[in-house]
Amino acid sequence: MPADRIPIARFSAITRISQRALRYYDRLEILVPEARDPFTGYRYYTSSQMELGVKIKAICSLGFSLEDLKTYLQAEACGDWDTVDSLMEGRLSAVRLEILRLKRIEALLKEERTELIGMALTEPAVKDVPALRVICRKETGILSPTIEKLIGELFSFVDLPASKRNQLKVIGPVIAIYHEDCAKGNENDRERGDEHVSVEAEAISDWSEKEVSIEVALPIAGKVEGEGSGIEVKSLPAARMLSMIHKGSYPTLHKSYQSVFKYMAGAGLEVAGPIRELYLSDPCKTAEEELLTEIQIPYRKER
Repeated sequence: MPADRIPIARFSAITRISQRALRYYDRLEILVPEARDPFTGYRYYTSSQMELGVKIKAICSLGFSLEDLKTYLQAEACGDWDTVDSLMEGRLSAVRLEILRLKRIEALLKEERTELIGMALTEPAVKDVPALRVICRKETGILSPTIEKLIGELFSFVDLPASKRNQLKVIGPVIAIYHEDCAKGNENDRERGDEHVSVEAEAISDWSEKEVSIEVALPIAGKVEGEGSGIEVKSLPAARMLSMIHKGSYPTLHKSYQSVFKYMAGAGLEVAGPIRELYLSDPCKTAEEELLTEIQIPYRKER
């Protein structure tokens, strides 16, 4: 075997990348072997690929997603240093958020045991949300009745004979999307201390009492036929979100919003787009105090 024809097992040992990961990187065209045996399909790498393999291992160890890894390598290869710097800054921001989260957990662990009872589902976390194909309906109205109305209309659409014929299926939880700019407010009036509710949280608590622009979406699979009556098919964009799971009734959601906005204020973050709520429990089958709702907030560093 030529010296510069390195089998996958040896390349794995040298770069400290598992063979399974190397096969996956090959499929994603992140690290493609220079040669492949036409009869056995065995992969062979070259010594010139070792540096790339080590670099990939190092980037992955920093917590980059595979999508960001691929973008990073492509940007670096063509000298797009703005993209490289942006990716590094984004990862640094996520690490700082994780450090803040762990510090909060550390502080709680030092408290009495009773302080830990409600903690499990209330810590914000960074989450990469994939793009979702959905059917959706948008309307302006009072929060709760408008959401209930739109949910009913969307499920009625899914139950239509044409939808059933096309095997249209709901494949995820109901999503409510708030198009109100809840981050508006006078910065001079915003209190950062733990004893105060943020301007954003106050705005959210007011939503139940005034008309707001609300969109309800259902993640779907299958063919959609007969769009109309305000029902739209679209893709919700992928996004990096702050995610928090709220356990309890919908009228108490403002408590979790208060917590997540306080967390964002401490990390120097601001809302960067429409907020989403994912209703993970069926309120017709679940007790109010056991309902689970995921809050997803797109964010960026404060300007």
